[in-house]
This record gives sequence, structure tokens and C-alpha cells, in this order.
Amino acid sequence: MFENIYLIFNPASGRGDPITELSFIHDSLKQTPKLTVLETTPERSAGALAQEAIAQSADCLIASGGDGTVSAVAGVLFGSDIPLGIVPRGTANAIAAAFDIPSNDIDAACQIILSGVPRKIDVATCNGEPLLLLAGIGLEADVIEQANRQLKNKMGTIAYIFSAFKEVQDLSPFQATLETPDRIITVEASGITVANAAPATSVLAQGPSDVVPYDGLLDVTIFAPQGTGGAIAASYNLLQTALSKRSTQRKDIGYFRCSSVKISADPAQGVVLDGEMIGDTPIDIRCFSKGLTLMTPKDGNFDPPEKLEGLPNLKIQHKEQ
Repeated sequence: MFENIYLIFNPASGRGDPITELSFIHDSLKQTPKLTVLETTPERSAGALAQEAIAQSADCLIASGGDGTVSAVAGVLFGSDIPLGIVPRGTANAIAAAFDIPSNDIDAACQIILSGVPRKIDVATCNGEPLLLLAGIGLEADVIEQANRQLKNKMGTIAYIFSAFKEVQDLSPFQATLETPDRIITVEASGITVANAAPATSVLAQGPSDVVPYDGLLDVTIFAPQGTGGAIAASYNLLQTALSKRSTQRKDIGYFRCSSVKISADPAQGVVLDGEMIGDTPIDIRCFSKGLTLMTPKDGNFDPPEKLEGLPNLKIQHKEQ
């Protein structure tokens, strides 16, 4: 059992009552020898509080909030041996879902912290910022940007579905160049997602049959359907294949794996990182194998194949080693 736990609590996350939720967390963790709560404010970020906790010799940090809060705390723990626990209370809670941490049961999430399996998982960086879940270019970023805070507070995760439906009705393809350590890929796409970890609900990251967050590699999905009907059909196909743990075979969806990738787009595209908009392309993403210790019940591994054939205007240039 941990001796000195620090809880980084974001009271602005989600739609529940933060006072009640914090009380639930206290009750679930009451057997711990020492629990210190640090609440985020506009002046005190989750990352800054995590640094404060480390300075106070914390032996476990718990991030309680949305994906942004979790990602910020994970970024501070990157490269250390201090475990991260997650008590999800956000809108999407995609990071928790990717590791089978329940998002609607505070006690169950706390029990994973107390008795779960500490697992070394990969962490990536995107333009120097920590990436725990995924980075989305084009359509993914447009969906997140349109699902604003007011809409999320009112509709919850349905806000993302509503936003996605609006965005696929007006696809804007772009020319993209993806450079990995061994090749350069140019392609026309309407969305590109680079995932370190992703649950099935992160639909645009689901080209391969499974996104493996402890293999030292990134999973890249290229989304390139034509028209609204094609986009809806392709999105549905990605959801179905993700739920059944199968790789998609649609010609307008490609995927591959790599340790790092640089992506540029013409015209420049918006970029979303772990649920937060960070600006526009170009981006440089690098994966760091087993860079974070996470308290999780998830186990297992799978190596998915890749598929690029069939994408529009595809060119692949192999680089000399």
C-alpha cells in the first residue's frame, strides 16, 4: 500500500457535484496512511500541483478530472517511477477507458489504485508536449473544437457525436506528408490520428485491430473517405471493427505503426492533443517506451498489421538506413 498519496483534483471537470465526488474518493481511500488533496484553480494547474506533490515525496499521484487533467499529471510523472492513479470525472474519460478504468464508479477506480497492477506504459510527446492518448489532425480536431464547453456541460459525451455529425457533412480533404524514421508518405486525407492509446470510442484512431500502449510504437490511422455518405460509412466501420477487435479493410482508411512521425498538411490543419486544441500543423510526435507507471487492471498485448493500399493519391518513398 502507498504511504503518501497526493490527489490532484479538478473541481471544474465533468457535470457532477465536485464536493460529493471528493467525499466519495475520501471514503474509498480511507484505509490509506496519508492522503493529501490538492485542488486545481485557474492559477494552480494540475501540472504545477503534480510537481508540488513530487517535491513532498509523494509515492503515488492520483489525477481526478478529465483527460486534460490526467494528461497534465502524467506529463510531470513522465520518466519517473512514481505510479499514476486515475479517478475519471470528465466528459469523455478516454484515457481511463483505454485502460479499462471505470468512469462511472469512483469506488471501483479507487480500488484499482489500491490493489491494481502497476504497469509500465508508453508515453509520447507532440511538439514537446506530453501525449498519453492521441493527437488528431483535421476532422478529429474539428470535432473536438466544435464540441465546446457549454455544449459538453449540457450534453456530455453526446456533444462529441453531435459535433461529429455536423463535421462529416462538410469534409475538407488536405494534402498530408508523414515522415517516419524509414519512409515518407504523402496522401490526401480528411483526418489523421496518431495514437499511443485509444478506447473503441476514439473512432478515428481505430484503423488497426488494437492500439497497443506498451509496445514502443505509435498507431497512425489515415481517414480518407469521399463525401458525407462515405465518411459516415467509414466511421461506422471503424467503430464496428474496434468493438470486434478487427482491423478495417476499407480502401479509404489506412494505418501503420512507427516509433516517431512528423506530419505537415496543406493547407495547415488544427491539432487536438489528448482532448485539448494546441494549434496547427506541422507536428513532431515521438514515442518513449514504458515512460510512465500506471495503476491499471488491463493486461495483454497484440501486434496489429498495417494497410496503406487503396488510399487516394498515395505515394511512399522509402528512406535509406
